[in-house]
Amino acid sequence: MSSWAIVALVAILIWGVVQIARAKAGIIEDEDGNQQAVPRGDARTAAELEAARRELAELKDRVRVLERIATDAHSGDAREQARIAAEIEALRDTPALKREQSE
Repeated sequence: MSSWAIVALVAILIWGVVQIARAKAGIIEDEDGNQQAVPRGDARTAAELEAARRELAELKDRVRVLERIATDAHSGDAREQARIAAEIEALRDTPALKREQSE
């Protein structure tokens, strides 16, 4: 490969890297050759981020309430469920005791 071909290849490579960097930075060129930076939607992005944070906080509050409902052993429903579970266990144990005593 000749030295001119290597120079041309390096020049094309550098030009491509510069074009990629300009595209990432949001720089556009109009038909007159003027370059402008495209405004980014940072304000919109910040608003979306704040809305997502508020929603996350609301969801965390809901989860806390649901956890409290699910694990609260002092509520009337929890006491009723514990009483019913104890009765069921007592009924399960009763026939077994009668069979053991009769044998």
